[in-house]
Amino acid sequence: MSIAETIPDVISFAVSLSDICLVGAFVGCVFTLVASACVLGFSGEETEDPPVQPPVTVLKPLHGAEPGLPARLAAFCRQDYDAPVQVLCGAQDHASPAVAIVRGMKADFPDEAIELAVDQRSHGVNRKVSNLINIMPRARHSILVLSDSDIVVGPDYLRAVTALLASPRVGAVTCLYHGIGGEGLWTRLSALAINLQFLPQAITAVSLGLAKPCCGATIALRRSTLDRIGGFGALADVLADDHAIGIAVRSAGYDVVTAPFLVGHRCFESNLRQLILHHIRVARTIRSIDPIAYAGTIVTHPWPLALLAMLSGNQAAVLVAVAVLASRVTLCRCVERRFGLPRQNYWLIPLQDVIAFAVYMASFFGATVHWRGADYRVAADGTLIEGHKT
Repeated sequence: MSIAETIPDVISFAVSLSDICLVGAFVGCVFTLVASACVLGFSGEETEDPPVQPPVTVLKPLHGAEPGLPARLAAFCRQDYDAPVQVLCGAQDHASPAVAIVRGMKADFPDEAIELAVDQRSHGVNRKVSNLINIMPRARHSILVLSDSDIVVGPDYLRAVTALLASPRVGAVTCLYHGIGGEGLWTRLSALAINLQFLPQAITAVSLGLAKPCCGATIALRRSTLDRIGGFGALADVLADDHAIGIAVRSAGYDVVTAPFLVGHRCFESNLRQLILHHIRVARTIRSIDPIAYAGTIVTHPWPLALLAMLSGNQAAVLVAVAVLASRVTLCRCVERRFGLPRQNYWLIPLQDVIAFAVYMASFFGATVHWRGADYRVAADGTLIEGHKT
């Protein structure tokens, strides 16, 4: 077959692909408006404070000197809470800058509200879980709250979380989160990705009963529940350890409830490479949990789909593209209004959506993730196979 004979077939394929993208963009526009409504209607599960607040151990696995770490840790030590709070920080290297930060903070908290445990032992490929295994013997209280080191909380955080955990049917409490950017472009794009992609999708899935999340931003549970599901040791080689905890708690016959408020997630990316590596890890983590559902999230990328549809010169694609941008800005405004967030950089939305779509497509080609200075390969069952350190 000559090149001239193949040209009509190529053109026909391009037109068909453009039409498919146009339909996908339209569906995505509708989904964005549905997500906006779900965000405005998000309420979570309310409850009243129990008559007696239980003592709490907050588990904080640390890694490096993240910007603003002292202030985030101090917020856990200064909770408006009537019972003892132990903030137990863990590291696996005495040379880690995080170790010096926590030791410097102990002078500000002489009542031992904050403690540090450094243990180099490794119990599996997941270093965060190894860190948790190492510090667990130092945990003094029966109520445990796991929270990543990049999480920002308010003074009523522990009061609200433990109130939800007071019900006997509740085995774990989790929190969704919003992104907090910095001065740089890449941290603002990363925060926008959370606020415009992850958060609305998670809220929509919860509102429609399509998902029951369990996020590392917060997992509060009883020590007895953790023991019943096999402890942290059962998660030593799992990438999505937070999701695995949620599954195990529900399998044990308990509910995992989502708090009616958000915590903050501080973003640190200083360049495009860090941004891409971080979001590739998140995307491939989600893909490993539910590949079919993840593939269906292509409709959450209506702006890139509209751009692809416009390549054919279809005038309808231009109208859909305008509608898509309007819906994306509307979603962003709904997130800001519902959760009292500061005004986002709306002009970054088209760029962020294109980057998010590129990450989405790239997530299907390969199984490598970069996490805490090392490369890993994600096996088909969601376990990690360690590569090399960087």
